[in-house]
Amino acid sequence: MDIQEHETPWIKRIEELIQVLEGSTIGELELTEAGTEIIIRRRPGMMISVPAQQPGLARLEQPLAAAHSAKDDRSVAIIAPLTGVFYAAPSPTSPPFVSPGDVVHAGQVIALVEAMKVFNEIQSEIAGRVIEIVATNGNVMQKGDVLIKIEPL
Repeated sequence: MDIQEHETPWIKRIEELIQVLEGSTIGELELTEAGTEIIIRRRPGMMISVPAQQPGLARLEQPLAAAHSAKDDRSVAIIAPLTGVFYAAPSPTSPPFVSPGDVVHAGQVIALVEAMKVFNEIQSEIAGRVIEIVATNGNVMQKGDVLIKIEPL
């Protein structure tokens, strides 16, 4: 079997999935077919991943935007563990969990991500000082997006 013959059905399948998602509000799709996992994430710098272990299929990725220089930025990014709406406070009338300059401890709740009507607590993985709230309150964040940056103490 020629590699091109093997790739063609998967490339066509990926193109079909992308076309289906174009008009929808779905931000991420994970699909497993015949032992192959396909992950499609929609966001600026959309990334399509196909596991490289499948014969004849290459991993297709578009690199993410470059971050601050590692020399200048010691901060640790708190990453969204799932796709959902980011909330900086427990309610619209409550103060935010954290603000830039606040000192947090490991395990402290620093935000919420709502997915399918469930509010998921986002906890700081480290003790440190909040450098930046990257996510915008009320906006949908994709799994893997940076929510907050914390500089270790």
